[in-house]
Amino acid sequence: MSLQCSANRLRISAKRINALKKKMNFLKRQVLFSQRAVGLVHRPKRNPKGITKADRNARKSDNKLKRNFKSDKPLEKCVTDITEIKGKDDKLYVSAIFDCFDVTVLGLAMDTNMKAQLCVATLNNAYTSHPEISGCICHSYRGTQYTSQLYRDRINELDIIQSMNSEGGRCHDNARCESMWARLKDELFYSCNLKSTDFTVAQLKKMVWRYFMSYWNNRRIGSSNDGLPPKVKRDRYYAALPMVA
Repeated sequence: MSLQCSANRLRISAKRINALKKKMNFLKRQVLFSQRAVGLVHRPKRNPKGITKADRNARKSDNKLKRNFKSDKPLEKCVTDITEIKGKDDKLYVSAIFDCFDVTVLGLAMDTNMKAQLCVATLNNAYTSHPEISGCICHSYRGTQYTSQLYRDRINELDIIQSMNSEGGRCHDNARCESMWARLKDELFYSCNLKSTDFTVAQLKKMVWRYFMSYWNNRRIGSSNDGLPPKVKRDRYYAALPMVA
């Protein structure tokens, strides 16, 4: 157990370690005891605060998800948002698109500002990696980045269906994305007793990239995926599809 956690350089909750070790017949109490023995103490998640600001006069898109973040297949629904991480020399803004099917990070972009171009770069990266995203619903807050003409033009060019949270900025309308940011910060910093301000923006970029593109997408188990990493769940879905003659 200690080796698994050390390899990921992350603190893992008892619930997820229990799922990871089911085949070895670990009991929940044994997992908790072992965690405490080696100092792998999981801390409760912190509540993130939204940083995107709405433009009341901008044209909005309808809320097509209506808090229904469940999806039966990949690239049907996705959510996107921006989070801020304070570094030693500047602030880093991280923009990502998550697939509601298995929480795969489809697109990721980072910069020291959160202008609309950051969100457009996220769309471009998602489309480059997953061109099948055309036709997918992409849900966001009503921030100025997402209501900008630059973003609207690009999302339409890619044939992605835009969706936004309800009027009034209700956080639960994009709760799925908020939970991803909470996990990122908890597992990279809070639970490891690390401070983001001890790292430069360049270092933070590498940490976030490795966390999502190496660990999260390929190895991080989650209860929403029945204890499977996103890649495993996705591979099993496609493997189960009937063969096309």
